Amino acid sequence: MCATCGCGADEVQVSLLTDSHPHDHDQQHRLDHGHHGHEGQPEHDDRLQHDHLGHGHDRTHTIALEQAVLAKNDQLADHNRTWLAGRGLTAINLMSSPGAGKTTLLERTIIDSGLTLSVIEGDQETSVDAERIRAAGARSVQVNTGAGCHLDAAMVRRALDQLAPQTGVVAIENVGNLVCPALFDLGEARKVVIISVTEGDDKPLKYPHMFSAADLIVINKTDLLPYVDFDVDRLTRDARKLQPGVEVLGLSARSGDNLDRWFGWLKALSTG
Repeated sequence: MCATCGCGADEVQVSLLTDSHPHDHDQQHRLDHGHHGHEGQPEHDDRLQHDHLGHGHDRTHTIALEQAVLAKNDQLADHNRTWLAGRGLTAINLMSSPGAGKTTLLERTIIDSGLTLSVIEGDQETSVDAERIRAAGARSVQVNTGAGCHLDAAMVRRALDQLAPQTGVVAIENVGNLVCPALFDLGEARKVVIISVTEGDDKPLKYPHMFSAADLIVINKTDLLPYVDFDVDRLTRDARKLQPGVEVLGLSARSGDNLDRWFGWLKALSTG
């Protein structure tokens, strides 16, 4: 359940309505028994005030629930981080919109980089991406979130137990979404945001939380730059307003252009 982004909203709404139900019962009891004001009219002002206060009461509980969800997640993420460090493993959290090329980039990395990768694949449904990773030669576990729009630390904890990585880099491919994944620490060492040139160069302005969280921004599908309206300098400038000094790396996972720089970044991270 995610109170911060709305997935699992039905469960959140049920808990809030349950909490406020006794007040609604009192209100209905007053109406059923014909309680009136001094002029013989129903107490409309009192009822309206009650409704307003009830709304504020629900809002307070919503905020408290959001804080509790994130606090619990952060605690589990710290546990994941300790677990990984104790085994000499480095985890990266790959985040992007759907279709930016996360899985293709991981396939090329597994095949061509010489690094040992284990992969946690996050999607709402299917095991397609995990099967692609295994076909490329790496261990992979699929996590299906159903209606959920991001991975959380508890999901990653269970996936790590199943994956049982021994050495190298653990790549966590998050659910395709430029909003919610930025809010949830998974225990990773670095957050990598991948954007393809077909998406437009205005994404840092539209999704500032995602780009503020980035340790590295990968601009993928650069082989298509001659055919699309995408300004690399503009995206870099806007991203660095949010995260000064963030590294921006352009490459094409499909053609192989500039993949050596990506491999070098990973190798430096895993040996550092």
